[in-house]
Amino acid sequence: MKGKRFSLTLLSLFALPTLAATPSFDCTKASSSVEELICSNNELATLDNTLNTVYKQAMANYPSAEKKQQKAMQRGWIKGRNECWKSSDVPSCVADNYRDRILELQITGGLLKAPETITLKCNNEKQPVTVAFYNQTDPSSMVFTMGDAQIIAQQQPTASGIHYSGQNLEYIEHQSKIDITYLGKELKCSAH
Repeated sequence: MKGKRFSLTLLSLFALPTLAATPSFDCTKASSSVEELICSNNELATLDNTLNTVYKQAMANYPSAEKKQQKAMQRGWIKGRNECWKSSDVPSCVADNYRDRILELQITGGLLKAPETITLKCNNEKQPVTVAFYNQTDPSSMVFTMGDAQIIAQQQPTASGIHYSGQNLEYIEHQSKIDITYLGKELKCSAH
């Protein structure tokens, strides 16, 4: 009898519907088609919850003077995410926006161990150029710094070598040669 009861209990567990993920915001107050999509899509709702957690952790680490700016950046990011309704593949656009923002907050909020910074010698560039590789992220990422400007880039698939891509940045390393395109300017670099 115990065996049959156990089997029925186990069977009933498999018959239960899987619980849908709910995002961090109130779906009854969804104000855009993108927010409605997030409410109906488990992957996007899960990404929303991950972002909410990472955002809170990063905000706890930012200096007080920077918190107001970070809140404004988050509001701007939400507006940008909601612009994905214009995309031909809305779910992918939204997911990519979430992944990019999570990565940005993990790095700028000090949630990841900072890697060693590598100084590059590029053409006759007068501004210092550095890169730092975050291999613990998925996909791997890097922070490119030139002067006061910083860009976070993500690793891209490539047949050989290393390729990172970010806003206005392409970084390709192959056989110890580093080619960087930054704001349309091509740089030939080597590790210094």
